[in-house]
Amino acid sequence: MATAMPSPGAAHPSREYRALAELLAPADVALDGARPWDIVVHDPRMPARVLAEGSLGAGESYMDGWWDCGQLDEMLTRVLRSALDQRLHSAGVLGTALLAKLRNPQSRRRAFIVGEKHYDVGDDLFQRMLDPRMIYSCAWWKHAGDLATAQEDKLDLVCRKLGLERGMRVLDIGCGWGGAAQFAAERYGVSVTGVTVSKHQAAAAAERCKGLPVEIRLEDYRRLEGRFDRIWSLGMFEHVGVRNYRTYMKKARALLDPQGFFLLHCIGSNVSVRTTDPWIEKYIFPNSMLPSIAQIARAAESLWVVEDWHGFGPHYDRTLLAWHANFEAHWTEIAARYGERFQRMWRFWLLSSAASFRARRNQLWQIVFSPHGVPGGYQPVR
Repeated sequence: MATAMPSPGAAHPSREYRALAELLAPADVALDGARPWDIVVHDPRMPARVLAEGSLGAGESYMDGWWDCGQLDEMLTRVLRSALDQRLHSAGVLGTALLAKLRNPQSRRRAFIVGEKHYDVGDDLFQRMLDPRMIYSCAWWKHAGDLATAQEDKLDLVCRKLGLERGMRVLDIGCGWGGAAQFAAERYGVSVTGVTVSKHQAAAAAERCKGLPVEIRLEDYRRLEGRFDRIWSLGMFEHVGVRNYRTYMKKARALLDPQGFFLLHCIGSNVSVRTTDPWIEKYIFPNSMLPSIAQIARAAESLWVVEDWHGFGPHYDRTLLAWHANFEAHWTEIAARYGERFQRMWRFWLLSSAASFRARRNQLWQIVFSPHGVPGGYQPVR
């Protein structure tokens, strides 16, 4: 990360520099200040770009090396807590919102785009960033002191919430690199069918689960058939899209045994939206969006009984910081392949995401559904 140095425009600040400094003041963030969460401006064009383009301009100008911050996650947490980002909207935000109304960004035809653009970027990257099982969703830190243990604790929490028993057939919607399927097959003696839209994940998951009662498919969830005793989806619903929530819930309902449980683990938004942040859309997760409680409820209505709704968003802050620490610690091993701009992009994504959970802007939910309701009531597992 670049060291702090005087901004080229700090001595004679432009109108845009002064405007951005004034905007940041309520968050106690300064331009070219001395504190770790202050922004150090390297290029005088940076303030105008951020003011004109919002989060897209902020993210791209960081990728281009136009500014730095010693504690990027803390700076962004302060900005989000003060809701300053909501005062910066580019024309691209309106364009993305309009397209979302005119088309289905997560249609069957477009379902594999996020796999190609994000999950297939390189297994060497994810191997260095994630835990040994390569679980790419929020860990459970209640009793854990390290990432590997926290992820196994999360997987065990999921299995216990679902009441897994030996011989059950389980569906894993969005199986990633197969770590969850492997865990459940080894620890609970179940057979697992996992589906993903990532070619790299499908190949790696099949290899990881070789010799276990696990089948991995490169397939969109809408094409699934069969009947399963239990279903889980860990960090995949963020790619489904509001136009498809009802379809998703109906498909899960059709695939589940009438006496079974379905666990949905997903990031959630405090407000109902139809699109994601424009920088995230362009560089990290195309065609993604975070559901709200209201959107999930509308999609589930008349199909499911909600047995348990467990929120632990602050655990994602710690998970993302652990991923970031791994990424930076192993960066030199993959730097030649990805380059400095990618490093800054990935760092901005991990730390801005951590900030969104720390500021409580984003949430993490585990929701247990049953088709008809548990006689006498479901006993929550924590």
